[in-house]
Amino acid sequence: MGMEDIRSKLRVSFFDQATGEKMGHGCNIPIGGWPLLLGRPFCFEGEMLIDGIFQVINCGFPPLEDRDKSFKLLAGHDLFGGGALTKEETLRLADLEKRATNDMFVILSDIWLDNEETMGKLEIVLNRFESMEVVPSLFVFMGNFCSHPFNLSFHSFSSLRLQFGKLGQMIAAHPRLKDHSRFLFIPGPEDAGPSTALPRCALPKYLIEELQEYIPIAIFSSNPCRIKFYTQEIVFFRQDLLYRRRRSCLIFPSTEETDHFEHLVATIIHQSHLGPLPLMVQPIIWNYDHSLHLYPTPHTAIKVSRSQKVFKDPGITCFNPGSFSSDRTFATYRPCTQKVEFSAFKYGSYIQLPKLKLKKP
Repeated sequence: MGMEDIRSKLRVSFFDQATGEKMGHGCNIPIGGWPLLLGRPFCFEGEMLIDGIFQVINCGFPPLEDRDKSFKLLAGHDLFGGGALTKEETLRLADLEKRATNDMFVILSDIWLDNEETMGKLEIVLNRFESMEVVPSLFVFMGNFCSHPFNLSFHSFSSLRLQFGKLGQMIAAHPRLKDHSRFLFIPGPEDAGPSTALPRCALPKYLIEELQEYIPIAIFSSNPCRIKFYTQEIVFFRQDLLYRRRRSCLIFPSTEETDHFEHLVATIIHQSHLGPLPLMVQPIIWNYDHSLHLYPTPHTAIKVSRSQKVFKDPGITCFNPGSFSSDRTFATYRPCTQKVEFSAFKYGSYIQLPKLKLKKP
């Protein structure tokens, strides 16, 4: 393979010239992530051979910049999208954030509205949270919202519209949740939309009109979605990241002991981008590519794949809530403490509910 820019290109070798062994024997691979994905920046160390080939000895990611240092370099500019804050406003919001000990987010992915069993389980979840002394401040419903992918053979738009209406009716039947909680809907990779390019736009208005009649304050966002909780920056991204990156990895990590999710997190946060893939694998709308950036590093990134995982790196918390329709799993997140709790169904009953410790503000 080779490296190139607008001026020139250079052939690169990942094979030991003496032994002929592939990279991983004659070259060091960083433990923290997948070092080689097409189209992304990397750091190489090696020597130039007589035949003009660059022999790689070490390779790795660009160094991860500390969040506080990033903000000093930005000199007050806001790249997250929530608006720049003065020092006084930041201190005031930080104080309010410390007091918000009862706030909790409930994150569910793969809410298949056309699956009766899934909807029955969802109603049980809503019933349990309705009975809590303090209801969650935010419910995040992430796609896919149908068990069948949206493609040229999909013709059930009117049926899906009715199912969204039934979901709105179900939520409205829980008055405490309707009055005191917010509801955020984020489309999945197989939901209705103009294309599969990132970022994905919000769900079409035709599908959600009946739901909005029951829940007028429901929020329908793009994918990815950014939330600012006082001073804390949170990114939601619904995509099968682990599967896609494993398929596009040119050279796998030399160690098999580290969890693949940790490799994935390291890849994303060091690249400061949610889509480190070639354009032929994952198209990107270039006018909105900035919405995929993770610079400065956010406090929390919720990346939804198929399994429940959590990984904490200095300065950032990343986790997968799992698939509600496939595995009957979901997650709760307390932004005040950045604590993640996983919940699940087993044998038809709800077996775990997050413990809520009430504290007076």
